Amino acid sequence: MFFVAFALQYIYKVNQKKIIGITGGIGSGKSLVSELFSSLGHPSYNSDIEAKRLYLNPEIKKEVISIFGEDVYSGNVLNRAVLGSKVFSDKALLEKLNQLIHPAVGAHFKNWVEEQDSNLIFKEAAILIESEAYKSCNGIITVSASESLRTERVMTRDGVSEAEVKNRMDKQLSDKERESYADWVILNDGTSSVIKQVMKIRKIIIDTSTKLSVSN
Repeated sequence: MFFVAFALQYIYKVNQKKIIGITGGIGSGKSLVSELFSSLGHPSYNSDIEAKRLYLNPEIKKEVISIFGEDVYSGNVLNRAVLGSKVFSDKALLEKLNQLIHPAVGAHFKNWVEEQDSNLIFKEAAILIESEAYKSCNGIITVSASESLRTERVMTRDGVSEAEVKNRMDKQLSDKERESYADWVILNDGTSSVIKQVMKIRKIIIDTSTKLSVSN
């Protein structure tokens, strides 16, 4: 299923790097989509992985401890279970964490983009919309799947209860809300071919870019 925004076309210009955001709810499979684009030769930035690395930054670590307490770290290792139990039960704390981490991720991403040779770059982020990082993207892909399937995936992956998964989902936008921002929607329902959808979107992006470059 694809939703293509015609307004996207004007942004493809000669010698300009195109940044395509990839987002989706927990358990949707957005990392799979990001990895597929990467396997096709396109640099793909995983915001969540980079955020985990930034937690080890001495200045950020100090701020995190001051807000959430020393128990969120075990030595120099972030205790994600403890941190998660605090932020996913308190919206205000989650907002404080986002205000601390996401500007740092944004700065890191900007530097990373400048180091890439490719003119087509993908950025995966769980809260691409909520953090307003989508505003710096030339197009948005959202990955959708039923809530029941996503819940099952996360329970299996993380070894957590259904209630814990539901609690995390409640802190995120719904698929319908994310789709309202998206240029393309990939359905990862276990029956639709994700690879075919990725290839179709890739062709649209490349073909559109080529046509506009030729005409300029």
